[in-house]
Amino acid sequence: MTLTPDENNRTQPASGAVSPQLVQVIAYHQRTKHRLERYAAGPETLDWSAQPNPFREFSGAPRVMLPLVADQLTASFAALHIPGAIAPQPFTLDHVAAMLELAFGLSAWKEYGPDRWAVRCNPSSGNLHPTEAYIISRDIPDLDDGVYHYLSRDHTLEQRCHIAAAPVNQPGLLVGISSITWREAWKYGERAFRYCQLDTGHAIGALRYAAATLGWHVRIADTVSHHQLTQWLGLDRDADFTHAEREEAELLLEITAAPDTEATIDWLLAATRNNWCGQANILDHHPMYRWPVIAEVAAASRKSVTLPSTYRPTMSAAKSSCTITAATLIRQRRSAQHFEPRYVQDVDSFYTMLAALLPDSGTPWDVWNETPRVHPVLFVHRIDGLAPGIYALPRSTKAQAQMQATMRADFLWQKPAGCPEQLPLYLLEVANLGKALKAISCHQAIATDSTFTLAMLAEFDATLQDASWRYRQLYWEAGLLGQVLYLQAEAATLRGTGIGCYFDDTCHDLLGLQDTTFQSMYHFTVGYPLTDHRIASLPPYPRT
Repeated sequence: MTLTPDENNRTQPASGAVSPQLVQVIAYHQRTKHRLERYAAGPETLDWSAQPNPFREFSGAPRVMLPLVADQLTASFAALHIPGAIAPQPFTLDHVAAMLELAFGLSAWKEYGPDRWAVRCNPSSGNLHPTEAYIISRDIPDLDDGVYHYLSRDHTLEQRCHIAAAPVNQPGLLVGISSITWREAWKYGERAFRYCQLDTGHAIGALRYAAATLGWHVRIADTVSHHQLTQWLGLDRDADFTHAEREEAELLLEITAAPDTEATIDWLLAATRNNWCGQANILDHHPMYRWPVIAEVAAASRKSVTLPSTYRPTMSAAKSSCTITAATLIRQRRSAQHFEPRYVQDVDSFYTMLAALLPDSGTPWDVWNETPRVHPVLFVHRIDGLAPGIYALPRSTKAQAQMQATMRADFLWQKPAGCPEQLPLYLLEVANLGKALKAISCHQAIATDSTFTLAMLAEFDATLQDASWRYRQLYWEAGLLGQVLYLQAEAATLRGTGIGCYFDDTCHDLLGLQDTTFQSMYHFTVGYPLTDHRIASLPPYPRT
């Protein structure tokens, strides 16, 4: 691959030239692959009593205590997938609070012996939660115009600055996402940047589902650069982060009352931010390791100002019969720790889950304004009516042709009998993959005790050829797929969990992938959960 960047940090073919950013991104990806003979570089020991503080806060910043009102939202999970089924609610402090609670708030406290930890509505690798959420508000009653950090531990907003902007007579609400990479690096070492990006993808999905409970829509502000977002969120303010771990700006999302609402981000470009306040807390006073390659790949994958995406698929309603309220389902989501290895999943719920992964299936895919570049390959263990084996779910016609040309020549590519016509699911090989898949998944039993596991294959070379910053987007798309599976599994009275630890190229070998046309970015598994009743579950907030 010979690529060179243009003025917008896009990488274009050029004779004898390769983008330095692209070189660093590809080198990082190869370097951080787990292999059978060795794992990616990480800490040699962990002191759990010295785990970094999972909550970022800004001392000295004025706080707005948010009401806990998500219980008042009665829309069912099925209604989230029907266009127009939920009337858009007005932009009020109560409704903003409900969205933040369901997207990024705590869902419970857990206790086991002397240990106590929080779980959140948005999942995270190792429950380490590198993702931080900010809002930028304008003309919302009972909330001053400004930039706020959301402190999930207390369900409060910390006002970082005031915003002065020309009046436009329309409420504005933006959500900024950042990552504190050290939270993941503390446990996972050099592979942590991957997990931070997956968590960002999960956060996009969590926000989209939460906004849908209010009839709101979400879209990515795809023209915004990393530099702009860093300034707008105050992440470039050295004095506010003295000795504290820095945050890496990821993306900005706009919340609207209707899908065709005119873009309102222009007001922010001309706005003045003043009266900054708040000092970031130190999360780890005695870090034992340093992983400089994380800072290098972060710098190499930062986005510049770009033109807006023109991809707008026609959305259809995804099938769902789940009558549980969406707020209940979102807050009951957990990452499975163990599965019942004899459980057999019914084929209809399996097909419903897969249909929800298609790019035209409505919520949450109406937030994703890029062509689909990530495609599941499924390892089926126990689905009633389906032979165990390897299956593919290409999410575009073009990807199907590329996968067939790139993967093993002896794969069948047959549509299973009884599979819905509109579902592009193909049987590649009948096989019992228990031992092999467990080995590929870093010897974890959850990969084979489940009803099915999947690998998310990304169009790696073609995507990075367009721009090195799209490396992050591949993980975001994979994380968004994972978030859909989390909630769809809960709706089917099952449970899912992401698998970040797998042997990358061993998985590729199983599929016959000989180059980097496709790369597996994330693994996920679904099954019937076994609950450890020794772990006590407590309310997320004392005031509930």
